[in-house]
Amino acid sequence: MEKYLFVALFAPLIGSLFSLLFTAKKKNTITAIVTSALLLISFVSSLTLLFAVHGGLVLHVKMMDWISAGNLNLPFGFVVDNVSVIMMVTVTLVSTVVNVYSMGYMMHDKGYNRFFTYISMFVFSMLILVMSDNFVGLFIGWEGVGLCSYLLIGFWYEKESASWAGNEAFIMNRVADLGMLMGLFLIYWQFGTFEYDKVFAQVGGLNPAIVTTIGLLLFIGAMGKSAQFPFHTWLADAMEGPTPVSALIHAATMVTAGVYLVIRASPLFSLIPEVGHIIATLGAFVAVFAASMALVNRDLKKIIAYSTLSQLGYMFVAAGLGAYWIALFHLMTHAFFKSLLFLGAGNIMHAMDDELDIKKMGGLFKIMPYTAILMAVASVALSGVYPFAGFFSKDMILASAFNGGNFYIWFALFIGAGMTAFYSFRLIMLVFFGDKVYKKLGFHPHETYPFVLWALLPLGILSTVAGFVEKPFEGFVTQILNKYEITIAHSTELGLIFLTSAFVILVIVATVYKYARGGFSKQIEKMPLYLLLKNQYYIPQIYDAVIFKPYYWLSTFAWKQIDVRIIDFTVDLIAKTFYGLGQKSRKMQSGNLSDMLRWMVVGIVVLLALAIFYRPGM
Repeated sequence: MEKYLFVALFAPLIGSLFSLLFTAKKKNTITAIVTSALLLISFVSSLTLLFAVHGGLVLHVKMMDWISAGNLNLPFGFVVDNVSVIMMVTVTLVSTVVNVYSMGYMMHDKGYNRFFTYISMFVFSMLILVMSDNFVGLFIGWEGVGLCSYLLIGFWYEKESASWAGNEAFIMNRVADLGMLMGLFLIYWQFGTFEYDKVFAQVGGLNPAIVTTIGLLLFIGAMGKSAQFPFHTWLADAMEGPTPVSALIHAATMVTAGVYLVIRASPLFSLIPEVGHIIATLGAFVAVFAASMALVNRDLKKIIAYSTLSQLGYMFVAAGLGAYWIALFHLMTHAFFKSLLFLGAGNIMHAMDDELDIKKMGGLFKIMPYTAILMAVASVALSGVYPFAGFFSKDMILASAFNGGNFYIWFALFIGAGMTAFYSFRLIMLVFFGDKVYKKLGFHPHETYPFVLWALLPLGILSTVAGFVEKPFEGFVTQILNKYEITIAHSTELGLIFLTSAFVILVIVATVYKYARGGFSKQIEKMPLYLLLKNQYYIPQIYDAVIFKPYYWLSTFAWKQIDVRIIDFTVDLIAKTFYGLGQKSRKMQSGNLSDMLRWMVVGIVVLLALAIFYRPGM
């Protein structure tokens, strides 16, 4: 089965290198076809490995010796087990759909070939991240997806806003990655290795304070990659990139890498429940915090981006409470319906000449019925309505919070579920129903290409039925991950499910009813709470005032006052001095015999003076 591992891993890399040959040339459809075919091959290989692992196989492959320095001997190794193979299938499936979709979405973009180079390289980096059998390999994939994210967010680098967003994402992640890197150094210092098996076998005998420190440092890295507070601002700004990028990187794969890290290191995190409680509490806060900003936002993609932030909070709650398999399950189901939402948003943008303000749309259902149906399916799944995929995974997270007696976390997630239902169907109603505002603004919307809609169909189906694999999924992944037992009474669990479902459905019905009758009056936009949410709690302005502007002032001061006036001046002075001495000493080499004799006399006088007046040891 090793060949399937290598095919799954390296097929996207081959596609990226192939597409790279055409980046400086005009659009060539063959690049999209070849990269899509290779991603499909990677998906089929991953699926084959899934069936093999389900049959009891755990594949551990050592490609070669990688790092050998002192006592460190680290092979370049990969592991395909019950956890990594789930991520492999999810990543390759969503990336294949996104790549096919992008053939239509990017059709008229001058960076067509370059786009497919970046996408395939991203998938390769993501597979390195999830398949590595050691922390260093994971970190290399971690940084690889960070680089590809920077390139894709700033894909339209001619736009200042896109370039700025790419820099923001890259820099903010580097700040968080410093914490992760310190955690990795501490792991090597304590264990003398980075390999998962060896680290987890020894971690139980380590000083609890050291384990806690390692867990906190690793989680700082996870916070940056998964855009958790206070590193959350880059994700919404990352919507400057092409919409397929949002679907692949900022909904289904890269931003879930932080959750995957906690799940992968579950033997370590399970020993430090106090850190797990911090993770769960922060996750619950982010679930409500991000959802609240989506309630009033008018930007189509940013609403979905805030939804991603909120759902990542749900995943961290499950992981923090020790329900690792539930976190992984929600990660998988979320990938399907959230990427479908983003790709549907891409269809709307194309139809509306890249307009993003949902209040400039309305009545698009008759023109774009297939996109509307697919986005409605994804919205219902996101809201957690039975029998769609989000119902199963989200309700399990709420049950795990209630099960552990963390009632404040449960209540936060409960409120978050209602918010999710509201902003999801506010978007649906303002975009697809109501007054046709776009007509007054001169837009001429149209449905997308048929092959693009066919590409979205698998995501629509999975958003509908993926939840029904809950029990087989649990049995499969808990062969490696700890089982999480729901100990509350079955009747209580059913009551919680009914309460949450009834609340969500009630919010959906009320939202549809309200916006069918014209929505809220404009007076609400003047309320302090509305302005607070619209301005993202003024956190970007606080960052600007407290961090960016002082740092800019300090950098400017260091440049003009220290670098230019002191360092540059000193270096230039030394250079000018030696240059002046050189100019003066050139006269010694004039070639004139009389001048040479005079200099010889001067030299003899100097030597005689030294011989007379200089006494060693005096």
